[in-house]
Amino acid sequence: MFKNYFLVAYRNIVRHKGFSFINIAGLALGITACLLIGLFVADELQYDKFVPAGDRIYRVYTEQKDEDATEYISPVSPMFAPTLKQEFPEVEQTTRVLMTGALNLLEVGEKKIYVEDGRVADSTFFGVFDLPFKYGSAAKALDNPKSVVLAEDIAKSFFGDQNPVGKEIKISKETFQVTGVLENSLSKFHLKINYVVPMAAAGLPPERMKRWSWQQFFTYVKLKPGADAKQTEKKLQAYITEKIQPTMGAEPLKYVPLLQPLHDMHLYSSTFKYDQSVKGNITYVKALSFIAAFILLIAGFNFVNLATAKSMQRAKEVGIRKTIGASRQQLMLQFLSETVLLTLVSVALSAVLTALLLPSLNEFTGKIMTFNLLQNPALLGLLALLTLVIGLLAGFYPALVLSSFQPVKVLKSAVVTDGIFGRVQWLRHGLIVVQFSLSVFLIICAFVVYKQVSYLHNKDLGFNRDQIMFFPMRGDNMTQQYETFKNELQQVPGVASASIGYGFPGDQVAGDGLIVPTNGEQKRYGVTQLMVDYDYIKTLGLQLITGRDFSRELKTDKDQAFIINETAVKEFGFGTPEKALGKTVQWQVWSDTNPDSLKTGKVIGVVKDFHYKSLYDKLEPAVLQIFPGAYWKVAVKIKGDNIASSVDGVKQVWSKFSPDNPIEYKFLDENFDQMYKAEDKLKALLWTFTGVAIFVGCLGLFGLATYAAERRKKEIGIRKVLGASVGNIVGLLSKEFLVLVLVAAIIAFPAAWLAMNRWLQDFAYRIDIPLWAFLAAGLLAAAVAFLTVGFQAVKAATANPIKNLRTD
Repeated sequence: MFKNYFLVAYRNIVRHKGFSFINIAGLALGITACLLIGLFVADELQYDKFVPAGDRIYRVYTEQKDEDATEYISPVSPMFAPTLKQEFPEVEQTTRVLMTGALNLLEVGEKKIYVEDGRVADSTFFGVFDLPFKYGSAAKALDNPKSVVLAEDIAKSFFGDQNPVGKEIKISKETFQVTGVLENSLSKFHLKINYVVPMAAAGLPPERMKRWSWQQFFTYVKLKPGADAKQTEKKLQAYITEKIQPTMGAEPLKYVPLLQPLHDMHLYSSTFKYDQSVKGNITYVKALSFIAAFILLIAGFNFVNLATAKSMQRAKEVGIRKTIGASRQQLMLQFLSETVLLTLVSVALSAVLTALLLPSLNEFTGKIMTFNLLQNPALLGLLALLTLVIGLLAGFYPALVLSSFQPVKVLKSAVVTDGIFGRVQWLRHGLIVVQFSLSVFLIICAFVVYKQVSYLHNKDLGFNRDQIMFFPMRGDNMTQQYETFKNELQQVPGVASASIGYGFPGDQVAGDGLIVPTNGEQKRYGVTQLMVDYDYIKTLGLQLITGRDFSRELKTDKDQAFIINETAVKEFGFGTPEKALGKTVQWQVWSDTNPDSLKTGKVIGVVKDFHYKSLYDKLEPAVLQIFPGAYWKVAVKIKGDNIASSVDGVKQVWSKFSPDNPIEYKFLDENFDQMYKAEDKLKALLWTFTGVAIFVGCLGLFGLATYAAERRKKEIGIRKVLGASVGNIVGLLSKEFLVLVLVAAIIAFPAAWLAMNRWLQDFAYRIDIPLWAFLAAGLLAAAVAFLTVGFQAVKAATANPIKNLRTD
């Protein structure tokens, strides 16, 4: 019996090739989009799931509030780890990872490679994170201050396939001994690791490690089995309030400590400041999941719509089958078998498309996702289940309608009219409305994302970021003779100016406190410290609103002068930039020998606000000062078009001062573009999947328009004989669908506005949602619908009316 069902189903598919193609193509595209997005989402959800006891590991972070916003800061004070270990019995172990941002030169013999993502961690790091070792073991791997654990790829680069444990490697000219090699299975760990050295190797001053206001460490807590993280969090907050706050004096803590589960770090840290983990974005994952569901719904609705529409042409077949004894159950099985067969073909086609498109998606996302049904029985089973579920759900209602026809009525009628199907007319219309509501929603979202991403890339940042090459200084010769090095750089043809400092836009900056004496009180403000030289403002093209730049001629500028930005003027209560000039400010100097020394000076200038961080972050008070002790990056402003020649000249000067260290440079605008890489990818994905959704929706609309023209061909023939023009007939056939698109747009508009308004809240600087996006989306959907329906309408309107009127 079932063999006969599928044989008849196959014959119907072959007989109605056009209709079958539309059904199969639409469903296959929808399932392919779902599979690709599903693979991406599944990959994002795997981060840190492999870590043993991961459900007991938490990261300490802080919440900082002011009048305007709430910020979440990833690095915390170095004191949290020892305090939690000593004072909280429910804590099994703690560990810290120092926040660093430099590339380091690794050397073995003559081989030299710059490596990023080198981690400086407590010796307890592998006690908290039980990561798999290929060589060596986690036990005591970081106990020796000169030990290092390498990632497998790095170990292979220097030592090939041999076991390197016990061998030596130089890191920034210091010799370390390899004590272990991590396996190449850490792609789903929230921290990128190329090597790990112990905290003792960093040589951090013991006094500074006791400061609660120095937030420079990623701190992790591993709780004992059964411990309640929420209770521990509350106890930690109470401890800070009761034990630590009273000891801070003029430097009160303005943060609340919180615990973040390890399994949340990848997807729920997108707005965290100063985070160095591999960040995903749960908002984007949810958005892509919704898009996948939208596309699958549209494809499924097409299936139901086309099947119910096609049922009118099969009414006589149903009547004959019932007349010769077919039961309703048999008819339902017959038609369900057809939908399952169509779904099976669609799923098979989508599996092929997914395998073909996945390499491109991997390249686009930087992932290593796989789609191998033979090696993944679970995925094969999922596709089989998907075939059955979609086939039965999509085919049930059409099968129910078809099997309910009364033989006498359908066999008496020369044409089956909508009267018999009046109860399903609302269904087809409803499904079209839902399809185009989703399409209009996606179009609006795509427009808004495009505008915001363009804004991120093109907004005036308050400085000139074009053609600025920057790089870290390397070697004692260069760092000790930085002024000579800089002067020679400025002699290179094509170099307009050069600056050496710490805190260039788009790069690592320092957060610290500044004391402003006010009415006898010492008020402390959190600020961004930019350690600059005399050419910083000129090199970056910053705008001085009032006052003057630092001057080499005035010896006091090095130790007694500060320049602040507009936001600092407001934050410090100075009123206007002009009134800020001459105000006294103090800074607690970064010093290993005298950590309590204060630098006291006057405000000599105010610069226009400039964005030294991404537009996710609101502008903060920034202070520029001369402090050579922190200098480590060089920025070179290149003029003219012959950039390559100027870069070669910079390399030659570099080789003169640091011949043993290869130069590693970037351009400032590349750093800023990298900040918005996730948004660029979201924009591309939205446009791609919006296009797929519209195309799939149009396939269904095309099929329904074909059916509508076929059903009304005699009416069209009569109208043409009576003098109706082609335009009249096209309008007649198109009007119904355009009204449905209008209803869809009205439904989609508020939903899209709410979704996009929420998404834009993540940005401190954002566009206003443009009204034209809604109008454009509605017009685009209407135009697509009109063109799709109009093609069939024109075809029907230009057909020979005599031929249509002669046909039964």
